[in-house]
Amino acid sequence: MISRRRFLHSTIAATLFARSFSSLAQSYDMIVRGGRVIDPSLHLDAVADVAITNGRIAAIQPRIDTAGSEEIDARGKLVMPGLIDVHGHYARDAQGGHICLSDGVTGWVDAGSAGADNIEEILANVRSAPQPARILINIGRRGVIDDGDTADMSLANVEAARAAIAAHLDYVVGVKARLTDGVTANDREVIRRAQEAASYFKLPVMVHMGQSATSMAELIQVLKPGDIVTHMFAPPPSPIIDDRGRILPEILEARRRGIRFDVANGRIDHLRWDTFDTIMGAGFWPDTVSTDGFSNSRNVPGVVDLPNIMSKFLNFGGMGLMDVVATATLNAARYFPFIHDAGTLNVGAPADIAILELRQGSFEFLDNYENVRVGTQRLFPFETLLAGRRVPRV
Repeated sequence: MISRRRFLHSTIAATLFARSFSSLAQSYDMIVRGGRVIDPSLHLDAVADVAITNGRIAAIQPRIDTAGSEEIDARGKLVMPGLIDVHGHYARDAQGGHICLSDGVTGWVDAGSAGADNIEEILANVRSAPQPARILINIGRRGVIDDGDTADMSLANVEAARAAIAAHLDYVVGVKARLTDGVTANDREVIRRAQEAASYFKLPVMVHMGQSATSMAELIQVLKPGDIVTHMFAPPPSPIIDDRGRILPEILEARRRGIRFDVANGRIDHLRWDTFDTIMGAGFWPDTVSTDGFSNSRNVPGVVDLPNIMSKFLNFGGMGLMDVVATATLNAARYFPFIHDAGTLNVGAPADIAILELRQGSFEFLDNYENVRVGTQRLFPFETLLAGRRVPRV
């Protein structure tokens, strides 16, 4: 927590702008009162009121005396920018976007559910989502399939992917390649084709790692700045650490040249506590925390929702609350242009807000191998605002 003096200093520009902005109206549409406001984009951690007008942040002040047409009592709660999930599969059905929205997720990316052959079906759910959403197209033309996205290499079709991207450039923000045993017979060729499709449109590639035949030390070489490595805590056979538990030098170099590293907790094979401990112990923290979740993830104990996965890093990763919030707000908003104005409560920004409760107690957290750890704190969804309006809990 910061002092009132430091709070006023850190938000003086926003406050001055807020005064001119609020003078246009007699009252605010909404005021979120008395919460602990956590916003890494503003370096802000303080108890404050947040005012909203016309769907945008109008003011953040220690106390706002003006009335709001509607008010939320957030005392004892955390008020932060709406959460962004950069790796989910919410577009697999029409309810996915609604469910994660009530968990605090006000922007998301479906990572590879769609390929060139089923993109229309997936995009129908993306377009109907209540919050901003986009997709990474799978280089496998049938998307994620049980018998392997590109196990049949003929499915890794560059021309089909390019045609689908060109037809849907407003919704396709990158290309996904699952480099996993049983999913691809030739991981190096699959990633080459994914880059060929993506680079034509200057889009990033996201690679699913952990169980590839080729080591990450080799695969990482063909990634470009802005590309994303997801499932970064996956254990052997192809982790980002060597046999002695050290981060591979090629991985360290990749981060220096702008490759991003994402969690994507998921259901199987993606996070194991011993690998987690080694990577976090080396100080190699994730750029983003994501779920790899579906509409039914609340029934998966190791996933549940994005706040639950964020809680793992709050308990066991050595990360402070501000750092953890940044992975699902500020950092995530830098990945894709469609969410560049998200991840902040700055005055004038869209009033997309996650209000979470940080409970103290004894809570069980699972990895993907049914290993249980007990933590002392956990984040729970309380309220979500999208464009300044309350979202019903689904």
